[in-house]
Amino acid sequence: MIIIRLIRESYLFALQSLLSNKLQTTLSLLGITIGIFSVISVFTLIDSLEFKIRNSINSLGNNVMYVQKWPWIFGNYPWWKYYQRPEPTLKEANALRSKLKDAKSVGFMVSLRKPVQYNDNRIESATIVAASLEYQQIFDFDFQKGRYFSPLESKSGKPVTIIGNDIAQSLFDHLNPIGKKIKIFGRKLTVIGVFKKQGEDMFGQSHDSRILIPINFARNVINLRSSRINPTIMVIGDKGVANEQLSDEIRSILRAYHRLKPAADDDFAINEISKLNSNFDGIFKTIGIAGWFIGGLSLLVGGFGIANIMFVSVRERTSQIGIQKALGAKNFFILLQFLFESVFLSLFGGILGLLVVFFSVLIARYGFHFELVMTFGNIVLGIMVSLLIGLIAGLIPAYMASKLSPVEAIRSV
Repeated sequence: MIIIRLIRESYLFALQSLLSNKLQTTLSLLGITIGIFSVISVFTLIDSLEFKIRNSINSLGNNVMYVQKWPWIFGNYPWWKYYQRPEPTLKEANALRSKLKDAKSVGFMVSLRKPVQYNDNRIESATIVAASLEYQQIFDFDFQKGRYFSPLESKSGKPVTIIGNDIAQSLFDHLNPIGKKIKIFGRKLTVIGVFKKQGEDMFGQSHDSRILIPINFARNVINLRSSRINPTIMVIGDKGVANEQLSDEIRSILRAYHRLKPAADDDFAINEISKLNSNFDGIFKTIGIAGWFIGGLSLLVGGFGIANIMFVSVRERTSQIGIQKALGAKNFFILLQFLFESVFLSLFGGILGLLVVFFSVLIARYGFHFELVMTFGNIVLGIMVSLLIGLIAGLIPAYMASKLSPVEAIRSV
């Protein structure tokens, strides 16, 4: 009952302090409000950006190994040695497919940009992806219409294609693309499928603007060894196979295939999503520290503001403290009373800061179509930081109030 009464009285005193010293209180609480707003808004932006980036990265497949000429993360290896490496080939993909014991699937793909035309409608620079049959097992996509390549179409290199939703809109408008013929590389290919609308990820990648063709058709019209088309071998491990185990097996087979000496460096890169994710961990950690530094300055100012209000409150209520002590109030009662008041004042500012962030998120999401996520964890963080600032800022004034002599306090009337 004492604690409940303390909370009630402290709330009333805090409210009275807000109303009696409006300008001073507003300026003081503004520091807490801006501080909480700075910290939570930075973490909201970081969380939203991290969510989008990690989703975009994970769309490449967490358990997929990408054998390429260039690594995704550069080390101390000289760049010119990377440049001298050979491009992955379809023969190497076939060798891995036949020799890998821990692989579920091995695919091969290249990508380039070429004009695409249907009657008078033309796209000057469309993304063409030529891939083996395993492409479907590696990347996630759904069909709006039609189907995927059959094994026979893929193996024989039939002139068939699957197009993205944006490509379909540009070339065919409201017509049904299935069965229609589009011209690529000066040849006509029959549309057998349309990818379902996806939207772009953080890296601008999407099946909406892609045209997929069989790799065995592409090998007749383009040079698959060209560095301009980014040849890539994709390997998915069997269930339960660790990435390290699969990577070691790939490395062993490719080194033997390339006839590399034991002391020679690899002339290929094995890229995987986990390494890319770990690299981003450090980046987001650094950004988080910067966010705390930015918001911490405002929180420091806000803390001094709360402390100033509490010192004024102790001075104005000195006689009241003396009367309470004369009636038997203990030191801890006076201490908790002022601490609760300080915490409530800080919470007011913190909640205002959280509300500003909340409405900013709504404006960004519905006004500018920019997806932001204000997580429950960030809300709790804002409240906990406000509580901590209130406790720290009110500790010294509350301690001074609890140590006042009742006789001297009453004489101060």
